[in-house]
Amino acid sequence: MLSKNTLKFIKSLQQKKFRKQEQLFFVEGGKNVTELLQSDYEVTQVLFTTQFGKDNSVLLNAIKAEIFEVSQSTLESVGSFQSNDSVLAVAKCKPNIPIGLASDEWAIALDDVKDPGNLGTIIRIADWYGIQKLFLSEESAEFYNPKVVNASMGSFSRIMFSYTDLKKLFEKSDLPIYGAYLEGKSIYDSKFGKGGIILMGNESNGISKELEPYVSHKITIPRFGHAESLNVAVATAIFCDNMKRNSI
Repeated sequence: MLSKNTLKFIKSLQQKKFRKQEQLFFVEGGKNVTELLQSDYEVTQVLFTTQFGKDNSVLLNAIKAEIFEVSQSTLESVGSFQSNDSVLAVAKCKPNIPIGLASDEWAIALDDVKDPGNLGTIIRIADWYGIQKLFLSEESAEFYNPKVVNASMGSFSRIMFSYTDLKKLFEKSDLPIYGAYLEGKSIYDSKFGKGGIILMGNESNGISKELEPYVSHKITIPRFGHAESLNVAVATAIFCDNMKRNSI
């Protein structure tokens, strides 16, 4: 039986300090949770409505987790969604470990991208373009923030990520680094190799000065109108699209 203490505990995972302390996070909504249940994440609890249970009985029976059929109001009381008529799941966070990158592989590096919605969208974009690895500076938004998970639309379950000192990472890497700048070579005139790192900067300040010496290719997205800048997630999508079309 689902206790009040368990509900209180799940609700506490809305706060970063408890996610960090317990090494657990929650996922909401049918799309995100079904992606989670089919991934390699270890799921500990699933709260679902009658209809979700009927539609996904095979999936629920296949997992090793506590499962509870609950009302819609119960789901909404513990999660971050104003309306949730399907499911919420709790899973274990993955450890932050170094990840390697082959010479013919692409990755995205984020230099202090702080907005959770931007990070979640970038995760979704990376997944769309087949980029499976993400390097984040230690000041970037938290991967398991509910806003990040929700914005990723399930893609978080397929992306490998590592929070790291980007300067040290670049010092050890021989891969080309393509940095997004307001001034640089036009992305439409640029050729991308078979592998490398796409570096995107902070929403307000761009790429930090300490990382600039490691950028082998300064790339700009030409402006044709009067907007001061592009949203970092939109710019990431443009970089990924041109990388895929103009790889050597």
